[in-house]
Amino acid sequence: MKFGGTSVADADRIRAAARRAIDARNAGHQVVMVVSAMGHATDDLGSLAAQITDNPPKREMDQLLATGEQVTISLMAMAMEAMGAPAISFTAGQIGIITDDVHTKAKIKSIDVQRLRAALDAGKIGIVAGFQGVTEDGAITTLGRGGSNVTLVAIAAALGARMCENYTDVDGIFTADPRIVPNARKIDVISYDEMLELASLGANVLHNRAVEFAKKYNVPIHVRNSQNKKKGTMIVAETESMERIVVSGVALKDKLARITLRNVPDHPGLAATIFQIIATHNIVVDDIIQTIADNKTATVAFTVDTAELPEVKRVVDYLCRELGCEATIEDHLAKVSAVGMGMRIHTGVAERMFAALAAGKINIQNITTSEIKISVLIDRGQGPRALQLVHDAFDLGSAPNKPAPTKRAAKRAGKAKKTGK
Repeated sequence: MKFGGTSVADADRIRAAARRAIDARNAGHQVVMVVSAMGHATDDLGSLAAQITDNPPKREMDQLLATGEQVTISLMAMAMEAMGAPAISFTAGQIGIITDDVHTKAKIKSIDVQRLRAALDAGKIGIVAGFQGVTEDGAITTLGRGGSNVTLVAIAAALGARMCENYTDVDGIFTADPRIVPNARKIDVISYDEMLELASLGANVLHNRAVEFAKKYNVPIHVRNSQNKKKGTMIVAETESMERIVVSGVALKDKLARITLRNVPDHPGLAATIFQIIATHNIVVDDIIQTIADNKTATVAFTVDTAELPEVKRVVDYLCRELGCEATIEDHLAKVSAVGMGMRIHTGVAERMFAALAAGKINIQNITTSEIKISVLIDRGQGPRALQLVHDAFDLGSAPNKPAPTKRAAKRAGKAKKTGK
């Protein structure tokens, strides 16, 4: 069970989360709880660092930010003990969550669950700090935004858990962000691949690395609201019926910047050189576009999250000096995407999406596709309206999220109609 920051924002919510875990234990389950920092604690710690320096060392940022979860695990264990349930809290280092040494964006390499298993076998609820790990040398690392979700699924996979329950402040995964699209509807079941696309394209309920873990180890995830007991959204392996839903959801990524390198010498291997240098600085690139000019030069453009811009600017300055090219940076872009397994077998999906945007007089600056998604780059100011237009173009808010009937079911329905049953 994982509880995010809003679900443990104060003492009352911590007690409510504790009761959930205790109820699960009383129902006969062994329970591990992963928790985030309380409320906006991580942001507050980041603000403190910003008051000290504009460029804090990443290692020290990890040391600072990891303290938020340590507060929560201690309070949660206290709450459970006060309710008569044995519990024990663990930092990531105490249960051996080993990561690489990429500070602020670390990836989990291994987990030693021996100590956690011992606690469970002793009848205790294990409470683990999300979002963090340690290197083999013992340095504290953090996993980046959404890292507690990664911790949840990684521990579940290591323990062979039957179920991951991800508690948040919404009722599940929606066809769009309900804060932007009022008629967005909760999805009952979605595939790992669809969720992976939505997570990487701006849906903030789950981190895409968490979904990758879940898919790799076939761990089902139940996304639920911590404030009620309604069924949420199940994220599971793909089934044949999912392909009959053309588009499952739409997403908005509203903080993108585009870097354009012009007059880049056009010869084999240069693109590899450019992106190898970018990769060494641990900059995550979104889309890449390259065009060739008549004068044996190329234009190379790529998009990044605006949070990457300070580091990107330093790298781009270096590339311009080394390659003799020119660079421009646009930091006012957004990406709207439609995702669905049904795109594999249905035609006309792109036309329907583009027509909706054209009718809304929204200019498309770039298009990217995969087998199950279509994305367009647009001006950031038009992002929310574009999301609503695409959502409505596929009627995502007007009908229940159920697949079309199979031929056998349709045949049965026809027979029932004739007989009056």
